[in-house]
Amino acid sequence: MTIRSTFLLTLIALIFPFSVLLPGCVQAEDSASDQDLARAAQNPVASMISLPFQNNSNFNFGPEEETQNILNIQPVWPVSLNDDWNLITRTILPVMSQPGMGGANGRINGIGDLTFTAFLSPKKAGELIWGVGPLVLLPTASNDRLGGDRWGAGPSVVLLKMKGPWVVGSLFSNIWSVGGGDGADINLLSWQYFINYNMAGGVYLTSAPTISANWEADSGNTWTVPFGGGIGKIFKIGKQPVNAQVSAYYNVEKPEFGPDWQL
Repeated sequence: MTIRSTFLLTLIALIFPFSVLLPGCVQAEDSASDQDLARAAQNPVASMISLPFQNNSNFNFGPEEETQNILNIQPVWPVSLNDDWNLITRTILPVMSQPGMGGANGRINGIGDLTFTAFLSPKKAGELIWGVGPLVLLPTASNDRLGGDRWGAGPSVVLLKMKGPWVVGSLFSNIWSVGGGDGADINLLSWQYFINYNMAGGVYLTSAPTISANWEADSGNTWTVPFGGGIGKIFKIGKQPVNAQVSAYYNVEKPEFGPDWQL
């Protein structure tokens, strides 16, 4: 598998963790409790405006085993279509610091490929909350080392259930290259399961790893399988709710040049 394919797999794996939110702002009812806000922040198809900033530091990345850093800016904007349906849009723009990938290449900073997802979701969900819609990958990278140089598209589906303090669910997607550029073909599966336990005062425990598979890679470099978790808390600055969280994940299976672990 090429270094570029390894990098793109790492990037795709990092941009789906909807429940792993570092300091971000949400627009919500003043009367909502901290626990209600935490549960809403853990729901990828909640009808709530938010602006998450998610920073991922990936350790022992690449052939030189250096640190890669990706700051994801990922605004979420719900659109009411009618009395029955919402469209939850999520745009993710990665701001990156990429280490050298061997040879004479040094560290490079810039933006990566942008992704856009739109989930169609019922306003009045039953016990099972769900959303389905397209995922689009745009080749916006400021340098070809920071992206795959290909357009991509595919389906995305989210299923979750809330019961008592628990929020449990899964997000599935697969993206294929659909044209543009000279980059390698893309065929990437992403499966994120998320398990959240909410406690008093807006504190919660979370595990939301993203398992991914690069179907274009050889059999020894196909899968990335992280394991870990973290802790978070909802609090307010004035009337503005803020959700802060820290998590750590270790990759029990990874491509040759994938990171060992992530904070």
